[in-house]
Amino acid sequence: MPLLPEWIRAKGQKRRQAEPLRQELTRRGIHTVCQSARCPNIGECFSRGTATFLLLGETCTRRCGFCAIKTGRGEPVDPFEPIKIATMVKTLGLRHAVLTSVARDDLPDEGASQFARTVRAIKTLCPDTTVEVLTPDFHARRDLIAIVVAAGPEVYNHNVETVPRLQKLVRPQASYERSLRVLEIVKELAPAVLTKSGLMLGLGETLEEVVQVLRDLRGVGCEVVTIGQYLRPTTRHLPVVRYVPPEEFAALERIGYELGFRYVFAGPFVRSSYLADAALEEAQQRAALPH
Repeated sequence: MPLLPEWIRAKGQKRRQAEPLRQELTRRGIHTVCQSARCPNIGECFSRGTATFLLLGETCTRRCGFCAIKTGRGEPVDPFEPIKIATMVKTLGLRHAVLTSVARDDLPDEGASQFARTVRAIKTLCPDTTVEVLTPDFHARRDLIAIVVAAGPEVYNHNVETVPRLQKLVRPQASYERSLRVLEIVKELAPAVLTKSGLMLGLGETLEEVVQVLRDLRGVGCEVVTIGQYLRPTTRHLPVVRYVPPEEFAALERIGYELGFRYVFAGPFVRSSYLADAALEEAQQRAALPH
């Protein structure tokens, strides 16, 4: 594996400022993907008083080669989780709340109803807060996607994660075509909902393959894309093939805008929910511009 370059080593964590929020989340029994997936931005985001809430426990029923979340049998669904998270959103005064979950292939609805309940709880308790969902693929079942869309999130995010050639290596229980179909179904059900996706670089993909992914995402109406550097969470996970320099991320950002995305966020530490409130605001502003 290549040595860490300077632009990766230089990342600050602000861990001391993050500790109060970490303790409060633990006290309330609320999970975040920031902690479970070992996000490199956790110090920065927690110190800003923001977090991406993780629904349906901390155990995923799928085993992806890049993800630090533990795998196994799904945990019991907490019926109080929606109100717990909505209360935390109100306490933090969030203007934009991001919800994600582990994959729950063991549940009849794969967790769609819990997403919907949580979105509605936030909308009830915090009517001025916008909500973004980052969902599993739900096997591209239209009925399950419709449950989440009907709850009224402003943003529906589902990540393709990597290029088609590397899908089986990176996430063997998913598929590229299925992920594209999820985003397409969302647009069919609710054209006004902003769709979003993301992918990681550094797993062995080529520039041409990444650009084709961007074209494919635009082809299904995706409007926001995030592109970040894959960082190996442990030695049990896929190795980093290459650390992509910042100038290549900048080039991909330019290409994304040329392809018609409303917002492109590309950089070594970009993650799908990183600064999600700013991404939504920028996308809305661009949508209002004359074409």
